Amino acid sequence: MSHISICFAVYQNQGSLTLLHEKITRELTDNFPNDTYELLFVNDGSKDGSLEELLRLRETDKHVKIISFSRNFGQMAAILAGWEYATGDAVINMAADLQDPPEQCTKMINEWKAGAEIVISFRKSHSSSFGKKLTSKLFYKLMLPDVPPGGFDFVLLDKKPMQAIRSLSEKNRFYQYDILWAGFLVKYIPYDKLERKFGRSQYNFFKRFKNFYSAFLNVSYFPLQLMTAIGGFTAFAGFLYALDIVYAYYFHQTPFNGWTPIMITILLIGGVIMVMLGVLGQYIWRILDEVKKRPNYIIDKKWD
Repeated sequence: MSHISICFAVYQNQGSLTLLHEKITRELTDNFPNDTYELLFVNDGSKDGSLEELLRLRETDKHVKIISFSRNFGQMAAILAGWEYATGDAVINMAADLQDPPEQCTKMINEWKAGAEIVISFRKSHSSSFGKKLTSKLFYKLMLPDVPPGGFDFVLLDKKPMQAIRSLSEKNRFYQYDILWAGFLVKYIPYDKLERKFGRSQYNFFKRFKNFYSAFLNVSYFPLQLMTAIGGFTAFAGFLYALDIVYAYYFHQTPFNGWTPIMITILLIGGVIMVMLGVLGQYIWRILDEVKKRPNYIIDKKWD
């Protein structure tokens, strides 16, 4: 007999939660009658009626556990909280908006029972706009080039990789990278992401770009390497230009009006330096964030 935890990061999901609970409960009780389970909902400071809807579910089903944050800390914080408090032999991270079909959980659990330690459900199709599909594919192609196009969010973790993920203490996280970094036996299975029927997505272009930028700096040293390359190229070009100036001086070919090339050189080098300082500042800010050791989230109330 196994104990299965399913974690949901909840933010402005009023309306979908009751139907989600009904479907996931039916899926687990029908297909895994000998296993126990818990449904762990992390309310990430929702301002609609999401928490009230969860509390009504809790009144009739003690499998429902609720963690409510003191404010909105973001999806990553909600996912980490779910993983921290989950007690299952297998832990599934699943969307609370019914775009991840509950039927897929059965396939993931069966793969886990067959020996897979990490089961990743990747989207083979979804109803998002062309722009979102394109940016999603570009994001994961740059960040995780070896995973299926479009990346993944819907994932099952065995207790061993779950413990490895919990041991990581970074403040700024990219959990898909953490999961693959941990190693273990991974199984990929496709699914069709469903159309969102309740509410609307809270991820606009700017939030998606912020997530990409933060994840990119968190897992890649490429910006630092790029700055070094640009700095070296700029210094070499400046050195060649200096030789040209010295040559012109000794052969009396110095133009009378030299203001334009001087200003162009100053602006070019100054701009490159400012960009480099900005990128370095982002890394330094992340170092400061780690040194301060503030928690990723603050819990207001729990219903175990």
